[in-house]
Amino acid sequence: MHVEFLIEDASGKAFLERIIPLIIGNNDVTYRIHGYRGIGRIPPGLASRIDPSKRIILDQLPRILAGYGKTPYIDAVVVIIDNDNRDCTAFLAELNRLARHAAPMLRVLFRLAIEEMEAWYFGDIEAVRAAYNNVNTAVVRSYTQDSICGTWERMADAITPGGSSRVISQGWPASGILKAEWAENIPPHMDVERNTSPSFKKLRDGVRALISA
Repeated sequence: MHVEFLIEDASGKAFLERIIPLIIGNNDVTYRIHGYRGIGRIPPGLASRIDPSKRIILDQLPRILAGYGKTPYIDAVVVIIDNDNRDCTAFLAELNRLARHAAPMLRVLFRLAIEEMEAWYFGDIEAVRAAYNNVNTAVVRSYTQDSICGTWERMADAITPGGSSRVISQGWPASGILKAEWAENIPPHMDVERNTSPSFKKLRDGVRALISA
């Protein structure tokens, strides 16, 4: 079986490169992971009109899925994006409608990080503590798992000197560099079985169900 994984940014790709092997285990599965340069939006009329070289995932998704649907030996596609502040049910319905329109015969699994991928780090705080000294316990205790609260900022407050306010004051691309650092340092310590994030569990269990079907 071959699966293509799509995720909205480079730090997400780095995360998946370390986590997907732990989720899949020793199953006879091949896969590739593709990182994009932002989330964008589902295009009106479900037709990609943006330059493909810009690599914005939602803008390009109808074209990408249509291409995969015509490509031999691709058995499934998993698309992973941040929910941000969208209504999950409505957003997933829209994404699934897009997939049915673009590639009706292709198996496509959508998974959302609630609110952002950093929620999955909070779901395994032992891994965060293994990667970083002096984790701010008060910040960790005040976080409600998979809540809409400015998740990456909360993670910065928990583990970065000066917290999110210092990162934000530095402007672009400080936050992106920091997220890339987290994606390198935290996942090697993560245990996919102990993660308490509901959205991470849906990713883990969804991928496992997909490859075992």
